[in-house]
Amino acid sequence: MQTWLRELWEGLRIAGTAIWANKLRSLLTTLGIVIGITSVTGMATIINGIDASFEQSLSSLGSNVLHVRVWPFGRPDAWWKYINRPEIDPSLAETIAERSDHAAATMPEVDGSYPISRRGESLQEVPVNGVGAAYPRVQGVNLRQGRFFSRVEARGARPVAVLGATVADELFPVAGPLGKEVTVDGRRFQVVGVLKEQGGGLFGDGLNGEVLIPFSTYEARWGIRGDDPNVLVKVGPSASMTTARTEIIGIVRVERGLRAGESNNFEVEQQSDVRENLSTVKTTIYGVGIFLTALALVVGGIGVMNIMFVSVKERTKEIGIRKAVGAKKRAILLQFLTEAVIISLIGGAIGIALSAGIAALVRSTLGVAAALPLSTILLAFGICTAVGVGFGLAPAWRGAQAEPVEALRYE
Repeated sequence: MQTWLRELWEGLRIAGTAIWANKLRSLLTTLGIVIGITSVTGMATIINGIDASFEQSLSSLGSNVLHVRVWPFGRPDAWWKYINRPEIDPSLAETIAERSDHAAATMPEVDGSYPISRRGESLQEVPVNGVGAAYPRVQGVNLRQGRFFSRVEARGARPVAVLGATVADELFPVAGPLGKEVTVDGRRFQVVGVLKEQGGGLFGDGLNGEVLIPFSTYEARWGIRGDDPNVLVKVGPSASMTTARTEIIGIVRVERGLRAGESNNFEVEQQSDVRENLSTVKTTIYGVGIFLTALALVVGGIGVMNIMFVSVKERTKEIGIRKAVGAKKRAILLQFLTEAVIISLIGGAIGIALSAGIAALVRSTLGVAAALPLSTILLAFGICTAVGVGFGLAPAWRGAQAEPVEALRYE
């Protein structure tokens, strides 16, 4: 054991001296490794950040919530199949509530973007959502201040509003917003509540940057034609999502006058549908990333192999001297393998540093919660070690097999 440790230490010392003596050459050799490690760690970092932001964004869709819509989530390729579909009738929410055995709460929803102001403060293109009074039950949101508008206010199309946390902070930096008035597209609304701050997501600031008003008020002020209203259905805790979805599809088909055999002219979707869409994108990103990473690592590994063959050639006489004084083949093999691994680890360290910078840049510019976990760092160093051993083995083996007499004669 002591012999092995002594040989390892000797190999580390000689390898470090050789790398330091050829700093520029060693650094240039690591470029392929740097690109490969930056690719694999950067990809993992961004994917993890996208996953975290996506899960935060999905929370805005609500858990155990079915969305009755004209358009499917995302951007469908065959858009012409959906463009001529009739819009969802908001009264469908009441129909589902009356006929469904699995719906705990229902509401219509519509959204648009309008300027909102309050005295000297103003915001442009703020998402304004017209929702039902059942919104807190359907989406499970929490309030920081005040209350949500009541069923009476919703039925009477009252000009009341619940502000997202960011909107409230920007319009009311000093005074509290409750009871105050804001102007939305030239129309006055009284603030009755402020939503609790939530994390952002892939789709912007989420509810923090939105304004909620009664659906009936939205319809009376701006109309809903062309705004693609939809209906949200909160499924009861004892019901299966699959069973509830089948039931809702049947109710909607009857209400939209579809005959047996006719295709649905609507969508009933949930969180899992969005996850399936994202999984395809993630698989594609991973596939491209793995290909580019493997290509860069192979190029980097070939560079390490090439420079190690050069190093063995240059130090042939040194190998002969070491063997003449008793060094074994395994000591020579370990020396050059160590040098190859160290060169690869240097490239890995540079690649990880670049990935950390990329993660910080993504966080600051895109708002995606990109992070570089310890597991990814360990994986990167493991890959570097494997590349160093794999591509450094052939040169190290050649050096270990050199005959002492022939090596001493080499000039």
